[in-house]
Amino acid sequence: MARPITVGLDGSPESLAAAEWAAREAQCRRAPLRLVHAWMLQAQTARTAQAPETRKLWAQEALEGAKARLEGRYPEVPVSVELVPRTAVEGLAGHGASSQMLVLGSHGRGAMAGYLLGSVGLQVLGCSTNPVVMVRGDGGERTRHEGGEVVVGVQDPPESAAPIEFAFATAAARGTGVCAVRVLTSPPAFTHGPRSRPHPDQAAGVRDDERRLLAETVELWREKYADVPVTEHVEHGHPADALLTAASRAGLVVVGRSTNRSPVAPRLGHVTHALLHHATCPVAVVPHD
Repeated sequence: MARPITVGLDGSPESLAAAEWAAREAQCRRAPLRLVHAWMLQAQTARTAQAPETRKLWAQEALEGAKARLEGRYPEVPVSVELVPRTAVEGLAGHGASSQMLVLGSHGRGAMAGYLLGSVGLQVLGCSTNPVVMVRGDGGERTRHEGGEVVVGVQDPPESAAPIEFAFATAAARGTGVCAVRVLTSPPAFTHGPRSRPHPDQAAGVRDDERRLLAETVELWREKYADVPVTEHVEHGHPADALLTAASRAGLVVVGRSTNRSPVAPRLGHVTHALLHHATCPVAVVPHD
């Protein structure tokens, strides 16, 4: 059987929206769905929280309720639940490592200590060894474009390989297309003088080179996923702005995260942060070497 898709459930509407998204994805991929809640708290939080047995009972009821709801809507998807005796970051990252992907809600805070975008969500995104998908809870915009293409931000090879493969595999499962976006950073607006503005012929040459590089980078996956339509865009500007524009009508946007950064450096870049906070579609963050 295929590896499961795992959802971190915390009882909030946002995490339930994430579970619905994950169930549809599991249906497309013919994969089992696993709903988990890691119920242990950090020591400083546990001192003022409800008793452990109360938290466990509440979590179990929330998991079973979500399971029943999803089984009714997606009867062909095997759904399991698990209470994890670990803290949220440890439990989610651990279960994500054995999954195709880990799916979390991306706004608000639930009644059972919260897995949503905040300290827990960001830590999980920063340490996960497998893709993490953040799903917003505001369903109208999200649902309207859910069948849209999968947008992927393309970096220099080989860093782009894992995000591109995830984008193509997702598009193939859904029966939709891929939009590969490569962004050329424009010179800062405050620079002046002839060196700050390349000659038009030079700029055109750079753009042509980047188009060739983008085409070469996605060629392997064009061949592997021959039924997936592909569009390629090379744009000047800020990467976050370009990807947000491309993602405005997408079903999913995919970005990479390097696992080779210094321990003292931020684990998520500013482009990823911008997408997590402003994209209206789900955002997949895919780790790569």
